[in-house]
Amino acid sequence: MQIIEVIDKKSVKEFQKVPRLIYKNDPFWVCPLDKEVEIIFNPKENSFFKHGEAIRWVLKTDSGELIGRVAAFINREKAYKYQQPTGGIGFFECINDRKAAFMLFDGCHEWLSQRGMEAMDGPVNFGENDVNWGLLVEGFIHPGLGMNYNPPYYRELFESYGFKFYFEQVSNHLDMTKPFPERFWKIADWVLKKPEFTFCHYERKFTDKFIHDMKDIYDTAWAFHESFTPLDEQVIRKTLEKTRAFLDEEMIWFAYYNDEPVAFLIMFPDVNQILKHLNGKLHLWNKLKFLYLKSKKTMTRARVIIMGVKPKFQRQGVESGIFWHLDKKMKKTPHITEVELSWVGDFNPKMRALHESVGATFGKRHITYRKLFSDKTEFHRSGIIPVDTKEKAIRQDKQDEFF
Repeated sequence: MQIIEVIDKKSVKEFQKVPRLIYKNDPFWVCPLDKEVEIIFNPKENSFFKHGEAIRWVLKTDSGELIGRVAAFINREKAYKYQQPTGGIGFFECINDRKAAFMLFDGCHEWLSQRGMEAMDGPVNFGENDVNWGLLVEGFIHPGLGMNYNPPYYRELFESYGFKFYFEQVSNHLDMTKPFPERFWKIADWVLKKPEFTFCHYERKFTDKFIHDMKDIYDTAWAFHESFTPLDEQVIRKTLEKTRAFLDEEMIWFAYYNDEPVAFLIMFPDVNQILKHLNGKLHLWNKLKFLYLKSKKTMTRARVIIMGVKPKFQRQGVESGIFWHLDKKMKKTPHITEVELSWVGDFNPKMRALHESVGATFGKRHITYRKLFSDKTEFHRSGIIPVDTKEKAIRQDKQDEFF
C-alpha cells in the first residue's frame, strides 16, 4: 500500500472519489458538494488557515486501487487549550481493513507529532463543529445537513488503533406533526407579555447586525467551556452566504432584553434531501434540478444547527419565546414534518434537558475520539459545562462593575 499526499488536480479528484467508492451501495449516504469540501482545504476560502494548517492524503493498493483517504489539521487557537497540544483528523474514509486504516492514522500521527502535537481528535473538521464532526455509532439513517455519516465498522478501526471516547454527541428528532408540550406555551405567554423581551427573525438586509448579535450571544454563552474560542464573524458570514439558496429567514430567531441580544436559534431546511440527487456536482443541469426539487418541497426535514442563551438569561423562559415564534413559522410550512436537533454533547447537560423537555426523541449518536501519542499521559474525558454558568456570569458582571 502507498499513502499519497493530495497536492494536484489528479490527487484532488482521487480524494473526492474515495467516498463514492466506499458508499456506492449505501442508500442513506449523501455525497457532499465537491466544491464545499475543497473550500475547507483552500487557504483563500477557509479562515482557519490564519491560525492553522492542514494536509490530506489518499491511500492506494500497490496496484493503484483507491482504498482510503484522510486529512490532518492543527487549529492553533484550540490546540493549546487542552492538557496536551491536540490536533485533529477528519474526512476519514477507508475499506474495512485495519492495516489500511492504521496506515492512514499513522500518517496523521507522524505529521501532527512533527508539529508539536501530543494528541489528535477525530473525526473532526478544520472549521466549526457544526459540520463534519464525530463518528456515527448509532442511528445509521438519513444524515442531516453537515452531519457525519459512516459505515458501522469505522468504530472498530478507530478504537483498535487506540482512539478513546472523548465526548458523545446526541442528535434528537422532533416530530412536527405532534404539538409541543403545553407548558412551553404557558411559559412563552408569560415571557411574551414582558415588554422588555422582544423577538425577531433574521433578515438578510440586516446581516451585519445579526452577525454581531450572534457573536455577542455565542461568546458569552460558551465562555465557560474548556475549549472555548470566540466565534469568527467571517465564518458566520460565509455560512450564511453559502446557504443562501435554501436558507429561510424565519427559521433563524433572536431574543432581546431591552435591545440587548440574549439568545438565538439557527435552523436550516435539510438540503441533504436535495443534494442526495446531485452526486456532489453543481453544474448547470444540477442547478436547475436543485431549483426544481426545492419547488416540489423535497425538503421535508430541517436541522437546528445551534442555539445559545446568555447565562444570566437562562431559566427565564427565553427559549420558550423563541419556540413560540418558530412554531408559528412551522405551521406555515406543514411539509416539514421532522426537525433534527443536532448535535448536543454530553458536556452540555442543560441543552440535553431542553431537548427532552420539548418532546424530542433519540435519533443518532456520534462519538468524538481522542488519541494520546504517549502511553504515559493520563487520559481525561471532555469537561462538563458547569450547571452554574448563570451564577458565574452574574458574579463576573459584578466584578466588572467594581473594577
